[in-house]
Amino acid sequence: MAAHHIVYISIGSNLGDKLENCRFGIDSLAATAQVRVTGRSGFYRTEPVDFVAQDWFVNAVIRVESPLGPFALLDRLQAVQRAAGRPADGVRFGPRVLDLDLLMVDRLILQDPRLTLPHPRMHLRRFVLQPLCDIDPHLVHPILCKDMRRLLSELDAQGQQVLELS
Repeated sequence: MAAHHIVYISIGSNLGDKLENCRFGIDSLAATAQVRVTGRSGFYRTEPVDFVAQDWFVNAVIRVESPLGPFALLDRLQAVQRAAGRPADGVRFGPRVLDLDLLMVDRLILQDPRLTLPHPRMHLRRFVLQPLCDIDPHLVHPILCKDMRRLLSELDAQGQQVLELS
């Protein structure tokens, strides 16, 4: 049996039924034969970052185990996004029906035109770190060598509001 990778995936939506779009993304990944969801955060209503002239997002993070490598996982995430109705040529950081991002695959450090691991901006994003801390606050960033709880505590309090959905 192939070794299983521990993978963290960020989920987000700010178009249509945002919560249902996020659930669709999680359910679609959970239905993948070689992906097993082993942890999931709560859902959060989050302020947009970078491209701020858009509606707020719903965000979450899941942890999965899979024998699939990073590029096979990336292909699967992109297929789920397309199935949710996301076009391949949307505005960078703009509105989206579903956004699935690989945050970390084990402690792998990867620089490739298609994929950078760990996610290059995860340590700057409250909408990633807060739900990630729901699952694994002691997870250590393989480049920064700090755990997620510390990275979250070091973020500037300005902007990036994150409100737990009830």
